[in-house]
Amino acid sequence: MDQRPFRGGRTQTAHGIRRRLPGGVIRDPEHVGFGPHRMPPPGPRGDFQDLRAWRQGVVEVLDLTLAGHDGVVIAPMTVTGSGHFAETVGRLRELGHDVRHFTLLAERATVLRRLRERGFGHLLGSVMGNASPRRESWAVRRLDHCLERLSEPEFAEHLWADHTTVPKTADRIAVLAGLKPLPHHEGRLRTRMRQAGVGIRHIRRD
Repeated sequence: MDQRPFRGGRTQTAHGIRRRLPGGVIRDPEHVGFGPHRMPPPGPRGDFQDLRAWRQGVVEVLDLTLAGHDGVVIAPMTVTGSGHFAETVGRLRELGHDVRHFTLLAERATVLRRLRERGFGHLLGSVMGNASPRRESWAVRRLDHCLERLSEPEFAEHLWADHTTVPKTADRIAVLAGLKPLPHHEGRLRTRMRQAGVGIRHIRRD
């Protein structure tokens, strides 16, 4: 499981690892929360991680995936609650799965800069009818809490990724997890274009 503060590169790193691991798949726990989050009217909506249905659903879906898939399963998600962490990562370990957990950290200024960059992307998405900048406002309000919680020993193993590239971060995670990814031979321009495509595909509407 890979987690990072909002806009810390978690999704890009997950896709960077999967691309170089034949048979690897990404199963984003956030998708389990889309339905429960969108069912109530906008007013009562909160953080879907607070719903027991989300935590149980994540475990059930990942348990099913891990039991039926021979390759590596990558689950990028930011979880800061001790109880939530135990009910997801801890529960999967109790079920006998070999879960390797990494928290990718970045300085506050770095995360804020990346949130602003994503805000421009969401502004464009709003014009196209498929995104809302509100997501960035929520992330900024939660940022200090997120950075403080994720730096605690409970969420190790910690990797700082302010001044490194996504491929290098992916390499580091692979080594720590005992994996052998394919070499990274892409040029800088192709890598940036591919990462831009990943970012566009993961723009959320709410």
